[in-house]
Amino acid sequence: MISKKKKITARWWEQRYLLAMSVPIIAWLLVFAYVPLVGWGIAFINYKPGIPLLQTKFAGIRNFQMLLMDPAFFNAMRNTIIMSFLNLVTGFLGAISFALLLNEIRSIKIKRVVQTISYLPHFVSWVVVAGMVIQALSLSGILNYLLTSMGILKEPVNFMANPDYFYGTITIAHLWKGLGWSTIIYLSAMAGIDQELFEAALADGAGRLRRIWHVTLPGIAPTVIVLLVMNFGGLLNAGFEDKMLLSNPFNKNVSEVLSLYTLRMGIRSNRFSYGTAVSVVISLISLTLVTIANKTSRRFTGSGLY
Repeated sequence: MISKKKKITARWWEQRYLLAMSVPIIAWLLVFAYVPLVGWGIAFINYKPGIPLLQTKFAGIRNFQMLLMDPAFFNAMRNTIIMSFLNLVTGFLGAISFALLLNEIRSIKIKRVVQTISYLPHFVSWVVVAGMVIQALSLSGILNYLLTSMGILKEPVNFMANPDYFYGTITIAHLWKGLGWSTIIYLSAMAGIDQELFEAALADGAGRLRRIWHVTLPGIAPTVIVLLVMNFGGLLNAGFEDKMLLSNPFNKNVSEVLSLYTLRMGIRSNRFSYGTAVSVVISLISLTLVTIANKTSRRFTGSGLY
């Protein structure tokens, strides 16, 4: 009998081309994802630029203690979680719903036109999107014009200066920009569903909504679960550019997320060790969220990310 070691060697030899193609990806992952983790050591010292690391003072967990005593950190975490959760819910529901609608369009030409138009905002820079949002929500913007014209508002409202509107504004902007692009993977998953299942459901008298509920949605469920688990890991990463471009002194209390907090406390204040400590905490919490989400998914659905 062939030994287990020889079987593994033979399998590697059969897949040698795939392994060779994966080498650049593994190298990129090591260089840009794992090697920088060495920099986490800065969080435990009083790092100063220009001073050798061996000559810096050891700080222990003092930066983490200061972090947990800073109300601004918890305010930034609250803003991050709220906006990430809103983007996650609206993004998933919007993308899945839009993909279902596109999948039901029978005309190929109309379907391609709608897809192309919906994808375009993804390629627009956040600088442009932020400018459009600010102009639309200004006192002389189109939203105030429509609301005052219809008698809903008696006088224009400066939406960007009111913190109560910021969460909704950023959620709608994210949904508009990423909806079309997010539907690509769901449309691909729908295209992989066995067409015989639809034919069998049709033969049993199932209408369009029944086929969507009993065939399409179960068919894309594994894809949805994997994406949901992956997105849970990014729950503390609500984005950077959009918050920075749309923030102002009036809405700063609700617009500052953890990435902006790290920038303000770590780089602008020259507290590099403190900023690194923030990044360490964010990474550990994100890893915990992914693990919990994956175990929960495997327990209740039988599938997960790993």
